Amino acid sequence: MVTGASSGIGAATARALAGDGFHVVCAARRAERIEELAAEIGGTAIVCDVTDTAAVQALGRQVADSHGSLDVLVNNAGGAFDAATVEQADADTWARMYDVNVLGVLRVTQALLPALRADGGGLVVNIGSTAGRVAYEGGAGYVAAKHGVAALTRTLRLEHVAEPLRFTEVAPGMVATDEFGLVRFAGDEAKRDAIYAGVAEPLTAGDVAEIVRWVASLPPHVDIDEVVVRPRAQAAQHKVHREG
Repeated sequence: MVTGASSGIGAATARALAGDGFHVVCAARRAERIEELAAEIGGTAIVCDVTDTAAVQALGRQVADSHGSLDVLVNNAGGAFDAATVEQADADTWARMYDVNVLGVLRVTQALLPALRADGGGLVVNIGSTAGRVAYEGGAGYVAAKHGVAALTRTLRLEHVAEPLRFTEVAPGMVATDEFGLVRFAGDEAKRDAIYAGVAEPLTAGDVAEIVRWVASLPPHVDIDEVVVRPRAQAAQHKVHREG
C-alpha cells in the first residue's frame, strides 16, 4: 500500500515495489491517475483522502476483505502548503499541513495495522523530510508537521517492539518533483524553480523510491529506524552548493 501514489515519490515508490514483485495498492485522491498507475504496474487503485477518517477506515476494510494481509505500508501522502514566516502564517493552513502529514499517517496506520499483523508482521515506511530534523525560515508549519512524523515513527517503534512489526522513516532533503513546489508556492513556477536554481542534481522521486524498495527488501529481523538522504550538493538544510 502506497498513499499519495498519484504523483512524485508515491508513484515512483509504487513502481519500484511492483518491480520487486509486490502487488501494490495505490491510494490517492485523484482516481484517474492512480487507475492509470495501477493498470501500468498490475496493482489496485483505491481512491482515498487521508484526511477523511471514514474513507481511511473504508480503505482498511477493503484491503482486509480483498487481500487479507499487508506486507508493506508506505505513508507518503503529505506536503507543504506555504512558505510563510511565523508572524504571517495562516493557522488554517498550518492545520491542513498537520492534518495531512501527521494525522493522515495516524489514521492510515491505525486502519492498516490489523492487515499488517495478519500474516505475521509487516513494515511501515513513513516519508518524512530533513525538515523534520532542523528549523529554517519560512518553513515553520511544514517543519513542525515533519517533526511530528519523526516523533510518530519513533513512538510506533517503541510501542510495537514486542511485535514482528517494523517502522522506518525516510527523510529526504531536496527532491525535485513536478508538484511539491507548485503546491507550496500556490502554482508559482518561478518560486518553485528558484529553490533548485544552480543545484546540479537534486534528488529525484526515483532516488527516494529506491531507498524504500531497499528497506522493504531486507530480512524481517532488520529494522532501519531512519534514513536521512540529501543530494550531494546539499550538505545541510542551509548549506547548498549552487553552480554558476
